[in-house]
Amino acid sequence: MGAARIYSANRRRRKDESDDDDEREGATAEEEKPTPILGLVTSRSGHLIATITASTITIWQASPIVVLAAATRSASSLGNYGPNVAVLLRPDASIAAVQTLNGFLVTYSITLDPAARVYQQIREVSNQRRLSENDRIALEQDRAGFREVSIKFRMVIRVDAGIAAALALDNEVIVATKKPPAVQCIRWTPDNAGRQTSTELTGRMLWMHKSSGILAMVYDRAMSLAVWITLDGRAYAVQKLQENVNESEGTQRLFRGYGFHDPTNEASHAMRAAINARFSLLAIGCAEGEIHVYTARDYVGSIPMSHKLLPPASFSTTGRITCLSFSPDGYCLVAGYEHGWAMWSAYGKPGASSFGADARLSEVNNEHWLMSVSNLSWINAGFGLLLTCVDESRLWAVEMTKSSVTTCFSSANISRMLLLSSTNLMIYRGFDLPIDITISAEAPLWQHVAIPEGYLINQRPIRSAVISLDGRYVAIAGKRGLAHYSITSGRWKTFDSLELENSFVVRGGMCWYQHVLIAAVESDNSYELRMYSRELGLDATTLLYVEQLPTAIVTMSMTGQDSLLVYTFENVLYHYIVSASNADVKLVQVGQLALNGIVRAPARVRAVTWILPEFQLRDGDPSQDVAHASVLFLVDAKLALLQSSTNENGLKYDMRVVANNVEYFDLMRDQGILNSSLAQSLPESPSDGSAPLSGLHADRGLRDSLWYFDGEGVRCWMDVEDLLNSASTDNDRELPQPVTTATDFYPTSIVLERGLVLGLDAEMIQRRDVHFAYFRHTIRTQLFIPHILRRHLSQYDPAAASVLALRYQKLPYLSHALEVLLHMVLDDEVDANPDREDSLMPHVVSFLSTFPDFLDVVVQCTRKTEVRSWRTLFAYLPSPQQLFEESMEKNLLKTAGGYLLVLHTFQELEVSSEQCMRLLERATDVGDWDLCKELARFLMALDESGDTLRKAVSRLNIGRSSEGDGSVVQDSVQLTTPRFVKDHREPYANGRVSGSSIPTPARIEAQMAGDDMALSPNGTTVSEDYFSSRSG
Repeated sequence: MGAARIYSANRRRRKDESDDDDEREGATAEEEKPTPILGLVTSRSGHLIATITASTITIWQASPIVVLAAATRSASSLGNYGPNVAVLLRPDASIAAVQTLNGFLVTYSITLDPAARVYQQIREVSNQRRLSENDRIALEQDRAGFREVSIKFRMVIRVDAGIAAALALDNEVIVATKKPPAVQCIRWTPDNAGRQTSTELTGRMLWMHKSSGILAMVYDRAMSLAVWITLDGRAYAVQKLQENVNESEGTQRLFRGYGFHDPTNEASHAMRAAINARFSLLAIGCAEGEIHVYTARDYVGSIPMSHKLLPPASFSTTGRITCLSFSPDGYCLVAGYEHGWAMWSAYGKPGASSFGADARLSEVNNEHWLMSVSNLSWINAGFGLLLTCVDESRLWAVEMTKSSVTTCFSSANISRMLLLSSTNLMIYRGFDLPIDITISAEAPLWQHVAIPEGYLINQRPIRSAVISLDGRYVAIAGKRGLAHYSITSGRWKTFDSLELENSFVVRGGMCWYQHVLIAAVESDNSYELRMYSRELGLDATTLLYVEQLPTAIVTMSMTGQDSLLVYTFENVLYHYIVSASNADVKLVQVGQLALNGIVRAPARVRAVTWILPEFQLRDGDPSQDVAHASVLFLVDAKLALLQSSTNENGLKYDMRVVANNVEYFDLMRDQGILNSSLAQSLPESPSDGSAPLSGLHADRGLRDSLWYFDGEGVRCWMDVEDLLNSASTDNDRELPQPVTTATDFYPTSIVLERGLVLGLDAEMIQRRDVHFAYFRHTIRTQLFIPHILRRHLSQYDPAAASVLALRYQKLPYLSHALEVLLHMVLDDEVDANPDREDSLMPHVVSFLSTFPDFLDVVVQCTRKTEVRSWRTLFAYLPSPQQLFEESMEKNLLKTAGGYLLVLHTFQELEVSSEQCMRLLERATDVGDWDLCKELARFLMALDESGDTLRKAVSRLNIGRSSEGDGSVVQDSVQLTTPRFVKDHREPYANGRVSGSSIPTPARIEAQMAGDDMALSPNGTTVSEDYFSSRSG
């Protein structure tokens, strides 16, 4: 998201006609007093926008946003019918209807004239200056202007019973009346029998709880489903029945519905509703700001609760919910409140919000879009969000940025972060840089690429984008045609002929095979797979290969090294092999799988891939892949596994849902290029003889894992073969529980080779020297290594944990990951207090003791935990005295210093002071004067009289070596010791590599410490961290 843009359509008027001719001739135009925008609605295509004030309806173009036409009602019309209160727009934008206060619908016809143009600008251009390509395109666009729109009064429809709510559909307007409570269908034009209206009383709707008036209605064409909200706070899923012309109007049933939201108190009364066809979700905004989200499993009333979304602030801060809407791609939900707005992902991960804004600064800058929202609507295929504010005449447009996964589901788009805005691509380059730069918030890790203006003018908005798995190429597709870009050369390739570009549309996805782009296209009622080379231009003669298909393509994906899976609307999965030679590249079909009776709704399939057994991958015939494959389908938000088996009747398939609420998933074996490079960089698996290693752990590690995000956290099955075995109908095993990595940001990629979950967070920027607020996205990271290690140890498999840790031994933050592992287990066991036989801590300690950083890991963990947890920790560790001695033996002086606090907590003053003197002597010998200074402070805190410090100085014979040193010690006398009251567990709660700004282990420790203070022996806070860095 960026800064909001402001648009206004204030009209200008002249003095009243009753003025004399002289005054009229000398009159100057003056601006009308702005009137608030009361309603906002967009067409189905998102190209036209309609807004109303109390007396005017205005038609806007969405891209770019300009006013095309307006109609103002006369004073007599306002007196007879009442002022405007709401606006409706027929989905094709051919008719607009304005609801008035007195219960009328004033309708207007909207006509687009393709020949007439408005806003044409004629600019004189000097022949001496040669125009650049962008300047030439901008000049041509200014000269072309925009299509003219005319708006004309059509008719007035009177609703005697009053209008409570209304919906504009393709063929009719559905009106909910007040007295009596009923639902009336008013056709735009009469039917063949001459009838134009039909009515059903809510009291005759037996599926409704009681005869109650309707408060609001929303409709979704893709699901053919409406949601009605009644005055008693309930919500119903409603479908319109086919009308029977033989039935009388009094007995005819027009609607069938099922109640799914039943409020338990006034706070849960339904106020607003939204429908998400992509994920089959129904969202209900409640009276005090909560949003209840339900899953529509079918059309016969199975609509269970999915999850609840809590408002980002208290009810007194947010106010009541005013509007609710899912983005066109279904991945984002935005809610408008009386005092701001907030966003979530489809399954509840919080996103941007205006409630973190400085209200005083927003008021000074007159940025009401951060303070109140009355209406909102998506435009430009989700690249823009329109907002109107309470009692304001301005229209606010917020530009949105979204992930390419929302436009084209592919493994490459998940593993390589690619973002899209309305005019640009943003490519994350951190994968190709050293680790310390990859997770740095300060480094410029984004490559911004402008989409060719010539392509945007004709084909905006961009509807699909895909990046290659190696991150070298990007392809985009708009309304028609396509274009591709080389990140290495920085050059775009587009069609030279507009006719060729307009001859096809990309529908069904795109993917890259090396430098070859494979696109699913529709052209002249034919369905094709086309192959384009990045090395050649885009025209009819350079097309590498075309594969005809009988029906349209739903989705496709590359899997393995050269396999292409294509799923079509006829419910058939085709398997192709990419055959490449020096002469040409082509697709060879080697198999297909008919899924009739297995997948009921092909259009709801969002992604498909498959898993082949190891023997088939190595030595199998590709034509037999279909018989051995286990197919993964993402249907709505259900991850379904289709497995084959053989019985007496031949081959059969069984489907099982393995995960719900899935926003996206990533099968690591589909990332063939990344995994092969990872395997080359990994060390040999250890064979110390301590435990046998399985072939899986020794050879593949997490390269056979399956990951998915469900709105709460990133979940992982470490071994997809184990999942397949458990899901098989041949046994009664339960599915293995996935490993969960919780995040407080939206995760976009799993960076397997670096042990990280990578994601984005929205940050609002408000500055006193800038008169507008804007949002920027920041890179966030989260370690998944500790969670995987914990799962291995909880399954009594230390060998697998050792192999995993060894694979990541070159990471600079592995020691930190081990520290997070220790803290997670310690934190849980302090609260749960398990029996020693059931405790995981002994296994964790035994595992950590095999690492050279074991002593540092333990001492850093103690620094960041409460003292009450130390007893639990050291119940499974050697004594603090032994760990101190081991640190001294290994010359880890600062680590030994960290154990002084533990010694002081567990033992007497004489013991800890004696150890401090020994450490001070060793620090003096090696010249570590910073450590000496800290130890002097420690001794002063032990004995405020200074006798212990004087004894140590006398013992070392350095009392008169430097006056400067003495002054440092005397300054330290002011310090007192801390009470161990601060809970230091929060920095570890998620094992997060915060802000992605930790290039070294030392910086990791500094970040994890955060504002933590160093501890002195008596328990008070010291203003400087004693032992935050390591020695040795």
